[in-house]
Amino acid sequence: MSIVTTPSAYSKTVGEVAAEAGVAPSAVRFYEQHGVIRAERTSGDQRRFDQSAACRIKVAKVAQRVGLTVREIAEVFDGFPQEPSCQDWGRVAETLIAEAEARTAALKGYLAEMSSGAKLCEL
Repeated sequence: MSIVTTPSAYSKTVGEVAAEAGVAPSAVRFYEQHGVIRAERTSGDQRRFDQSAACRIKVAKVAQRVGLTVREIAEVFDGFPQEPSCQDWGRVAETLIAEAEARTAALKGYLAEMSSGAKLCEL
C-alpha cells in the first residue's frame, strides 16, 4: 500500500526566495518576521515559502520607496490569498498608488510652506 501525499504549496527555500527577489537571505527572514510573507516549517525545522513570496518582497521594496513602513506593508498584504490573482495584485497596486499620491501631495504642501518666506520654526 502506498501513501499519496499532496505536495505543499510552500516549497521554496530562504535562498531560493532571496535569489528570486534580489535580496539577502536575512531580508527574507526579516519580511517573514514582520508578516509580509509567510513560511511553513519542514519536519527538519527549515522554512519553506510559497510561490508568491519573492513577488511580495519585490512589491514590499517598492512600497518602502513610496515611504510605507514594514508594518504598513504587512497590513496591505493582510488577508492576501496564497495564490493571488491579477485582480489581487491590482488592488495592491491601487493601494500603493493612492498612498504615493497622498504622500506626494503632502510633500508639495510642505514645499509650498517652506517657500512662503515665513520662518521655518513658525510653520
